[in-house]
Amino acid sequence: MAALTVGATSAVLPPAHAAEAETYALTVRHLDRAGRSTGAYETTVTGISGPGADRKVKPHGDSGTTTVRLPKGRYMLDSYLFGKVADGADWIVQPRLDLDRNTTVTVDARTTARVDVRPPDRSADFLQGAMFVEVTHGGTTRFANRLTGTGNLRVAHLGPAAEPGSVRQSYNAYWTTGTATYALGHTATGARALTGLTRRPAAKDLGTIRVRGAARPGTGGRASVDLQPSTGPAIGAARRMPVPGTTTFFVAPERGPWDVTYWAPTAPGEPANRYSAARVAVRAGATTTLAFDHAVFGPALTGRHGVTRNGDRLAVDVPLLADGGGHVPSAPAYDTASTTLYREGKVVGTRSGAPGRAAFTVPPGRAAYRLTSTAQRKGAAGTATRVTASWTFTSGRTAGTAPVPVSVVRFSPRIGPDGTAAAGSELRVPVTVMGAAAGGHTRSPKVSVSMDGGTSWTRVPVEDGAVTVRNPRAGTGVSLRAELTDTAGNTLTQTLVDAYRTK
Repeated sequence: MAALTVGATSAVLPPAHAAEAETYALTVRHLDRAGRSTGAYETTVTGISGPGADRKVKPHGDSGTTTVRLPKGRYMLDSYLFGKVADGADWIVQPRLDLDRNTTVTVDARTTARVDVRPPDRSADFLQGAMFVEVTHGGTTRFANRLTGTGNLRVAHLGPAAEPGSVRQSYNAYWTTGTATYALGHTATGARALTGLTRRPAAKDLGTIRVRGAARPGTGGRASVDLQPSTGPAIGAARRMPVPGTTTFFVAPERGPWDVTYWAPTAPGEPANRYSAARVAVRAGATTTLAFDHAVFGPALTGRHGVTRNGDRLAVDVPLLADGGGHVPSAPAYDTASTTLYREGKVVGTRSGAPGRAAFTVPPGRAAYRLTSTAQRKGAAGTATRVTASWTFTSGRTAGTAPVPVSVVRFSPRIGPDGTAAAGSELRVPVTVMGAAAGGHTRSPKVSVSMDGGTSWTRVPVEDGAVTVRNPRAGTGVSLRAELTDTAGNTLTQTLVDAYRTK
C-alpha cells in the first residue's frame, strides 16, 4: 500500500492495480466542541456502490485534516471524536457521500446533540450503551456502530439526506439497580442519521420480564441471564442471580421483542447448560414471567416436527427433558439414553446418546413402525428420574424431507422451584397436546398417575384441559402417564417417573 503525505496528514491510497478506476480526493476536516482542529478521532469511509463498493478505509492525520483518493461512487462516512472521558464522545454519521468530484467534508463536534436515554429510577447506574446504523443503497447494506461505557454520547447527521427509508439507526442502553436491570432502546428509520435522541420513559411505559430460576437437586449457586433485542444489530446485558430465585428486567416495548438466555447452575462435572426463549413480546405495564430449569421435565415439540423422513432416512429430534416451560436444555442432565425403532415388529436398530435424538436407515416400502425413546436420570430425584415416549405410525419412502406424525403431552402444574408440591393437597395439572394430535386431531388424552415409581397406575379424568392429583404423603414421587390416538390412528404412550415429589 502506498502512502500520500500532505503536510502533517497521512492517508492510505488504493493499490496500484486499482488506479485505472476514476478516483477523486476526499478531504476530511475534524473540529472539536470548541471549533478547533483535532487529531483525536477515528473516521471510517465505507464503500456502498460503484468501483469502491468493497473499500473500507480509516484515514487519519494528527493535524485534524486528512485526504484519501477513492474511486467514484456512493460511500458512508462515520467519525468518532473523543476528548476527556468525562466529556464523552461525539459520533457523526454521513449516510450519503456521493464521491463524483474532489470533495471536502467537515466533521464538526459542535453539530452534535446528546443521546439522553435514561430510566425512571434515578438510583440506577449506567452499565453500557451502543448505537448502530445501517445504510442501504442499491441493494447493498453497510453497517457501523459505537459503544459507550459512560452514557455521555452525542450524535449528529452530516451531509445530504439519503433515500427515504434507507437509514436505520438503533440505540440500546442498560442501567442497573441492586434488584433489576433497565433495558432501554429506540429504533428509527428514515433518510437521515440521528441528531440527538431523548427517551425518558415513565415506569408505566415499560414492560417487565421476570425470570425465575429453579434449583434442581444436586445443583445450586448462581445462574446467569442474558437479555438482548431480537431484531437488528444490538448488544445485551447480563445479570447473575441466586437459585432458586428471581430477577427482573424493565424493557422498552418500542425496541421490539427480546431474546432471553438462561445459563443454569450445574452439578460438579456437568457441562454448562443453556436455555433460550426467543422473541419474547412485551407490552407497557404488563409482566411476562419466564421460568427456567423448573419441573415438570418432559418431551416438547416447540418449533420442530420431532420425527422426519427423507427418502429412506428417518431422523428423530424430540427433546425428552425440556423444562416445565418447554425450554430445551443445551446439555440435559441424564445418565443413560436410548432410542429404538421397530418396523413391523422387528428391531431396525437402537441408538444411544443424546435423549430423543437418533437417525435410522429403513427399507423403502410403506410399513408400520414403533419408536421408543428413553432417558434415565439416577441422581435427579423429583425431577423426572425416567422419561419414556413410545409412538406408532406408518411411513414409506418420501421424495424429500417430510414430517412423521408424532405427538407429545406436556404437564404443567404449579410446583415449587425445587420440583416439589405440598403433601396431602390437591394439585391441578394442566395437560397440553403438542404435535400431530394437537388442535382437535385427537380426543382428550388418557392420563394416569402412580405413587410407587410406575409399578401401578390409576386413571384420572381429564376435565377442562387438566387433571386433579391428590398428593400422597411427604417424600413420595408422583409419576404421570399419557396415552392418546390421533385421528389418523397414530399413537403415543408417554411416561414421566417422579415427575415431581411431595414435601
